[in-house]
This record gives sequence, structure tokens and C-alpha cells, in this order.
Amino acid sequence: MPVRRKHSRPAAAGRQIRSRKELHIEICAGDDSVQSPVPNGLERYRFSHEAVPEVDLTNVDTSTRLFRKTLQAPLMISPMTGGTPLAHRINLNLAEAAEETGIAMGVGSQRSGIVNPELAYTYQVRKAAPSIFLFANLGAVQLNYGFGADECRRAVEMIEADALFLHLNPLQEALQEGGDTNFAGLLEKIEKVCRSLSVPVFAREVSSGISERSARRLISAGIAGLDTGGLGGTNWALVEGAANPENRNIARLFGDWGHDVASSLINVRNVNRRIPLIASGGLRNGREAATAIGLGATLASTGGGLLNAARKSSKTVSHQIGQIIRELRVALFCAGFASANEARGALLSKSSSAMA
Repeated sequence: MPVRRKHSRPAAAGRQIRSRKELHIEICAGDDSVQSPVPNGLERYRFSHEAVPEVDLTNVDTSTRLFRKTLQAPLMISPMTGGTPLAHRINLNLAEAAEETGIAMGVGSQRSGIVNPELAYTYQVRKAAPSIFLFANLGAVQLNYGFGADECRRAVEMIEADALFLHLNPLQEALQEGGDTNFAGLLEKIEKVCRSLSVPVFAREVSSGISERSARRLISAGIAGLDTGGLGGTNWALVEGAANPENRNIARLFGDWGHDVASSLINVRNVNRRIPLIASGGLRNGREAATAIGLGATLASTGGGLLNAARKSSKTVSHQIGQIIRELRVALFCAGFASANEARGALLSKSSSAMA
């Protein structure tokens, strides 16, 4: 009897998480009302157009190095889903496209795969994408709800990941029915995970962005990289409002809460010039990706714009990513940059107080 009780609780929790993930997929794929009511801020910044770029478009180099791997373009597929059969198909299509185009990818929160190991397969894409830079993913707040370095290590091993995302989503949890809202004392536990794991640990917001204060605290805790997860794309406060009508009004009230992508990038670069930095939050084309790189991003990440394509086929996703890469190359060319690395940080204010 005690053994049965021990296993029934995780199973029930796993079913609840799985049901919520299925609902999230349907909402994000078909409900435009969950998109951010404010833009990602990248429209405020423009490269100077160069009539004489002194660059051959065909030779523009978009490759980027992230730790020990070279990506063919400074792009990433944002973490989106996992934990359901539909999510497995979506993840495989995304991974195959990432492999074909040579970009990075993250999977959705692996909590359900930790709680119910029979769901681990829904995140496992390494066979479909043997060479990509792959991020595992767990909610940082779970470190206050029984998870620790061992669970983080299991998430990495589950998908043979190159790095781990610890995602931060206080606003989403505050609006989620039964959300995990105890964020007290989290930095100390994040620091312990950073010290314990053999792979880099990144922190990522999900849609409310990163302040200078948070960036400084996370970097001091040993975080190896940051993902902005800024305002501008799928808004997880609004997603929770759509999932739970009782919270719809308060979700709308907080729909514009936080920092947009552009502000988040500058906030981080004001703290540290060199830490790997991923721009995410409503980026859907190569011109925006180029602007994010100009504001100091290492990678530009896109997610929601690929979700419906991933429900169809990997070829559909690859075509969409290929278009983004072409747009990125044109932006770099017309701004007179021979490579993405040359453009990185070119739009940052010279008066920025960024520190080494």
C-alpha cells in the first residue's frame, strides 16, 4: 500500500501537467489574443543602410560559435512543448529542421518527464538531430518544490543536452491555477545547480523580460548565459488567462507587464558584455534577428511563429527557418557587415555603462 501511494501522486501530477500542456498547444497555435499587446521593441533600432556595402552577399558568414559547437546561423528554436504525443511529433519536426539548417533548439519544460518517466520520449530528439546545440529545460521555481541538482542532471541526460535552461516565470505562475509561486531563496539554489552540473546552465524568462537587477543577480549566481524571453511574442500571462477564464481580466491587466526584448538585451549588456545572450520574444523574421544581434544577442530565438509549421512537417519548418536566414543575410549585407559576428553589438549605445 505505501508503495502504491508513493507512485499514485506523481502519476496524478503528471496527468494534470500533460492536460495543461495539451491545452497550451491549442491556445498558442490558434488564439491570436495571447500575443503580446506591445511590440518587442526591436522596431526602435535600425542599422544604417550602406549604398556601398563593400561586401559580397554570397559570402556573408552567418555562422556562430556557442561554447564548443558551431551553428550555421545565430538562431535558435525556442522551447515550446513536451509531455504529450502531439508534443513529441512537434519536437521531432522542430529537431529535424534544426539539424537541417544548423541552428540550436530547446525543448519545453521537462517536469512531466521527470515526474512520469514514461513521458520522457516526448522530449527525446537527439536521434533526429545528432549535431545540434540542444537545451534541456526545467522551471527554476521547482527548486523550491522538491527538485534539485539531481533532477536537473536527469533532464540533461534525458535528452543528451548540451546545456540546461532554468526558466523563470513568476507572472505566469501567479496567474496559473495552482501555480508554484514560492520564489523566495531561489538564487542560492540556482547557484548550487550551476556548481553541480557539468553543462552550462542558462536562465530564461518566458515572456516578461529581464531587468539589469535580475541579470546581475543571476550572473553572480553562476549562470552561464541568459535568454531574454521579453515582451513581444506569445504572452504567457494571457495564455493562462485563456486557459482559466476566471483569471482572464487580471491576465489582461498584466499583459504588458515587464521588459520588451530590446530593453532586456540592453539591460543584460549593461551588466556584462560577453556572457552568451539569447534574444526571444516575438522574433519572426531575419531583419529582427539581425537587429537583436546588433543589440548584443548571441542568438536570436523564434518559437510561436514555427508552432503551426511544426504541426505539419519538418520540411515546412525548415523552409520557414531558411527564409529567416535569407532575410538575416540581406540585412547584414545591406548594413555592410561581412558576418554576424561583425554585426554583434553594433547597435549598442556608445554611452552604455556595460561592464566586463
